[in-house]
Amino acid sequence: MLRYLAATALIGALGLAATPAFAYKIFVSNEKGNDVTVLSSENFEVTDTFPVGQRPRGIAVSPDGTRLYVCTSDDDTIKEFDTKTYEFIRTLPSGPDPELLVVSPDGSRLYAANEDDNLVTIIDLTTGSRIVEVPVGVEPEGMGISPDGQTIVNTSETTNMAHFIDKDSQQITANVLVDSRPRFAQYKADGSEIWVSAEIGGTVSVIDAATKEIKHKITFEIPGIRSESIQPVGVRITSDGTKAYVALGPANRVAVIDANTYEVLDYLLVGQRVWQLAFSPNEEYLFTTNGISNDISIVDVADDEVIRSVQVGQQPWGVAVADVE
Repeated sequence: MLRYLAATALIGALGLAATPAFAYKIFVSNEKGNDVTVLSSENFEVTDTFPVGQRPRGIAVSPDGTRLYVCTSDDDTIKEFDTKTYEFIRTLPSGPDPELLVVSPDGSRLYAANEDDNLVTIIDLTTGSRIVEVPVGVEPEGMGISPDGQTIVNTSETTNMAHFIDKDSQQITANVLVDSRPRFAQYKADGSEIWVSAEIGGTVSVIDAATKEIKHKITFEIPGIRSESIQPVGVRITSDGTKAYVALGPANRVAVIDANTYEVLDYLLVGQRVWQLAFSPNEEYLFTTNGISNDISIVDVADDEVIRSVQVGQQPWGVAVADVE
């Protein structure tokens, strides 16, 4: 952070615009506030807040950075907004209680988990219409997608499975039993592995993408913290595949993991009930949503150091970053 501030001061002294090389916006969905908070990458301060609907949770940005998609869970819909103006664009169809969503790498489709009807909804983003609904396990929550967009992964909380869905056939091709209450699915950038967090099981299952078999289970142990308080939720893996970060819920920690050896390297103290994670576009920073302390924590990825916390709205849940000024 000091390096960033020094660079900003130098730019100001030269009479240039104090804009970072990677200008972007950070969007945070506030579950109790029914709104989205916007922060600027220039100084990590809140610049805007806008209403989106009832109980916003899952949040994602289109690959080109122009559109924001928000699961308004108690409205049973997904809302689309302009990332520059925050103007509401349209409502997209989903089943009851959409919780998490992912957008295909080419920006053509959106996949949403509908917790209350045990379905994954596939939406055509060109027409805004529902393509199909895929039956999955009980209480679907997490959504992941392979880097090539060919495989979609849904996690079902009560069935305790990761369901692999083929893009073309829109059928389940594999079911992998994981630990209790799986919450999130994240592919490595090279497509070789899928990491699935289990909130109540307290583990992250590393699944081989080719064989659909669990190759390793990561466990967590924090001195002074009861095991039942260590609840893995959000997962992010650096694009070079070397490090992973796991939000540990009520433990108020983010685990830093060697993504090759699966060794837990450190636990970073963040805000209360850390839930979801997102990288900045250049992966210089990691942003965490802390639902009880109503803030986000900002982690310097190079040093694995928490450098700042910023108050946002009521019960922040999801976070997404748009590479747009």
